[in-house]
Amino acid sequence: MGTDRRQDGRGRGLGLVALLGCGAVLLSACGSMPVTGDVKAVDASQPGDSQVQVYAVAPRDNATPNEVVDGFLESMTSDDPHFRTTRRYLTKKAAGTWKPNAFTTVLTKAPNRNDRPFRDSDRNATEATYTLTGEKVATVDEQSAYQPLAPTDYNQTLHLVRENGPDGKEWRIDHVPDGLLLGQSDFRRLYRSVNKYYFATGRSGGQSTLVADPVYLRSRTDPVTGMDTVTQSVRSLLAGPTSWLQPVVASRFPPGTALKKGVTSLAPDDRNVLKVPLDKKADGVGQRSCRMMASQILYTLRDLTSARVEQVELQRSDGSPLCVLGADQAEEFAPDGSSSGPDSQYFVDAKGQVERIPGSTKGSGTPEAVAGPLGDGTVRMGAVGVARDEQSAAAVSRDGTSLYVSSIVSDAELPPASVTSRSHDAKNRLSTPSWDSRGDLWVADRDRDRPRLLRLAGGTGEPQEVAVPDLGGGRIEALRMSADGVRIALLVTQDGRNTLKIGRIERRGPASEQQVSVVELRQAAPQLTDVTAMSWSGRSRLVVVGKEQGGVQQVRYVQADGSTSASGVLPGVNQVSSVAAADDEQLPLMAATSSDGIVKLSPGDNWQTVVKEGSSLVYPG
Repeated sequence: MGTDRRQDGRGRGLGLVALLGCGAVLLSACGSMPVTGDVKAVDASQPGDSQVQVYAVAPRDNATPNEVVDGFLESMTSDDPHFRTTRRYLTKKAAGTWKPNAFTTVLTKAPNRNDRPFRDSDRNATEATYTLTGEKVATVDEQSAYQPLAPTDYNQTLHLVRENGPDGKEWRIDHVPDGLLLGQSDFRRLYRSVNKYYFATGRSGGQSTLVADPVYLRSRTDPVTGMDTVTQSVRSLLAGPTSWLQPVVASRFPPGTALKKGVTSLAPDDRNVLKVPLDKKADGVGQRSCRMMASQILYTLRDLTSARVEQVELQRSDGSPLCVLGADQAEEFAPDGSSSGPDSQYFVDAKGQVERIPGSTKGSGTPEAVAGPLGDGTVRMGAVGVARDEQSAAAVSRDGTSLYVSSIVSDAELPPASVTSRSHDAKNRLSTPSWDSRGDLWVADRDRDRPRLLRLAGGTGEPQEVAVPDLGGGRIEALRMSADGVRIALLVTQDGRNTLKIGRIERRGPASEQQVSVVELRQAAPQLTDVTAMSWSGRSRLVVVGKEQGGVQQVRYVQADGSTSASGVLPGVNQVSSVAAADDEQLPLMAATSSDGIVKLSPGDNWQTVVKEGSSLVYPG
């Protein structure tokens, strides 16, 4: 924030203190002033430096209005406990009513204030008004849910008055908007993305699949609650799912369940067991429900703690054990519905037949034709989607007209087409199909005269048109189902460009006559002006191919909530037409290109060619 401020030529007078010697362990290892390392005054954090901890500085005596405004804005970027120091820039009344945890507004850079130098002639003034401006790119609401925005102008005012203090009249802010106001660099330093997990509702056969619900929590100690990040995560999990996901998921924790009063720190012991004390709401929970509750905590903390949590023990309000669940036992509730990943990648070869690349860990096995009519039939295919059990696949004919569903493990005749597009334009016919974890098949008919999103229950049912009320005149160009089956990623064409949107899948009624709709579309990559390809990559992340305004094609990761990180951009690759990623983020990322054929990107490596000729590469799903 201070760095941003220096860039526009106006440094702030008060600044903050950053202790650089302790780095990331400052809170746990340095309860008092460190005895080694430099202590130096800075305006705020260096962009992207999560190791820096910033301490707020109280306003000096007789501070000018400029200094009070600058000091207040800087103090919001600190880890000030309960924002006690930050509130000292406010009048007594404003300090008592200001709600910093109401929401967070994220700007591209630190907020600018109108330049209003304080002169000698202003000494008798009793009030002053400042305008804060910037470019707003996101908000984080009181549920900690991130909402990306197309860049819009931010404009707010701060009003100051001269208030009686112990040593005379002092300038203080008496009108301030609730919430925090941060530049992107400070937001990334102070917050981190955490996936909470809840169970998908409406599953048949007693299945229980966990769904990721991303939120942003403080990276270290939350100033308002005093909780460390692990405890914040459990507290947020107990509070329930975010509003967007709530209609399609449920928690096994009884409504109103909370941590035992006074708990602000949770950490695994030397045996990697995390003990979680709950209040009376959970005292009477049965063993099955308790194990499911414990699995929610295990998966929520799986990528969070440096010391791996191998076991969760939930405790009653009196401290006695409620249940214990180990990490291996939680596999039955795996978020992708299965503890085992895909065995192969699949693509359409130059002859229009479906082939598989065995060996998912490397993506470099020798391609071989699948069994059945999709592997050796006479109809040339142009795109393929493989069921998650890898027993059957759906392929679209090369001209985009017909969708065929067939076994890929046994020989059979090619069945009649399950879906047919009537479009006269080959570019506006059927999309690449995708399967959800329930075994349903999804495909978009891009016919300009009759665009439709279709679902085939069980992959073989009669095509059912799915309502998408929020398209607003757009047309679905491509789709990919999430592993959990409750979210769908859509490329929507409108006004000559493609945007990436995430929709929530709602199902109503019995399975035999279920009504399905995709609702509350939200933009997932607003920084990209044109998206050409995408795929789910993990439980709450997508890999996207697109361009920024005036930029060149890039491949990058985005979170399902639309947030991005500085490390999200991947090594460049030329002319990508499609990408494929697995639920297991350790498996290679694959891409089909017009110049190098099918290529792969393994973690820590560069792109390598796998097959010189081929298209429509996919993982199962």
